[in-house]
Amino acid sequence: MLQAGIVGLPNVGKSTLFNAVTRTRKAEAANYPFCTIEPNQGVVTVPDERLEVLSGISKSVKLIHAAIEFVDIAGLVKGASQGEGLGNQFLSHIREVDAIVHVVRCFESEDIHHVDGSVDPVRDIEVINTELILADMDSVSKRKNRNEKEAKRGNKEAQAEFALCEKLGPHLDAGKPAVTLELNDEEAKLLKSFFLLSGKPCIYACNVSEDELAAATNDPDKHPLVSKVREYAQHAHSASAVVISANIESELTDLSPEEATEYLKDLGVKDSGVTRLIKSVYSLLGLQTYLTTGEKETRAWTIIKGMKAPQAAGVIHSDFERGFIAAEIVAFDDLSELGSYAKCREKGKLRIEGKEYIMKDGDVVEWRFNV
Repeated sequence: MLQAGIVGLPNVGKSTLFNAVTRTRKAEAANYPFCTIEPNQGVVTVPDERLEVLSGISKSVKLIHAAIEFVDIAGLVKGASQGEGLGNQFLSHIREVDAIVHVVRCFESEDIHHVDGSVDPVRDIEVINTELILADMDSVSKRKNRNEKEAKRGNKEAQAEFALCEKLGPHLDAGKPAVTLELNDEEAKLLKSFFLLSGKPCIYACNVSEDELAAATNDPDKHPLVSKVREYAQHAHSASAVVISANIESELTDLSPEEATEYLKDLGVKDSGVTRLIKSVYSLLGLQTYLTTGEKETRAWTIIKGMKAPQAAGVIHSDFERGFIAAEIVAFDDLSELGSYAKCREKGKLRIEGKEYIMKDGDVVEWRFNV
């Protein structure tokens, strides 16, 4: 299962957000730096309203959502790449995840200590990004030195790695994360084997106060701190930003879905920031969903974007891929609108796809296979 690591400075709301996302109290959330040492891990279901609709059509007994894993990683500080604040240990935890949720404090509070004494989200982001880049510079330098001799001897694999290191060096040295470097397909594939910290896809979670949540959610560009994060994320990191209030999300964990909806409505917010965050992270990880439905269950299956039908079938069982014959597919929007497979077939919306079909998010599938 793919993992998203929650990172940021100490005391920005990481553990509170982790508890809200995972609907647990696993992570200690306290008003002092490094209250988290070992990373907390939790499996999170991906909200998907389509399952309820399909369940109504098929009269399913149960629903099974897609899932991803979140990891709460201890706060980083300036000098982490040199070991400050147990930095080397915490950076190794980041190296193990597939994407980064960077929590940024976007609220003022005299009650919650800031490690730098003031709130400046862009400065805070750059502290973290600088440490990731510095760690990557060291890693790339070592890899370059390791491959230099073999590259001169004509080893093609070493030559490719050495050339990529030559390209990465100046980019990182300019303070730019590896994820923003323009690469061809072969270079991008090779870069993944470097496991660079700044090469991971990233999304920023702007943690605002309870009083500012509605305004910041409905018009984020009017919130002075959130707007700064959004601009930075777009131009400096090729990333997006989501508005959340970790404290409110933490309170929602103790409420039923109906109570939570009513609570958010009273605050002037349509849905949970955590819901938006989970969906955004799912997409950030390069994932999408296809659906199966029947009387026994309606289920969301997680696949990689761009996956072809046989490989998608293999997510259920290897026999489905090995014995793949065809896929009977209808788009969720068509099935939900028409209300039954019979009507979809009548309207020509149900189609048969073969081995070269590239799956689309929201495909409702029945597999044909023979083993």
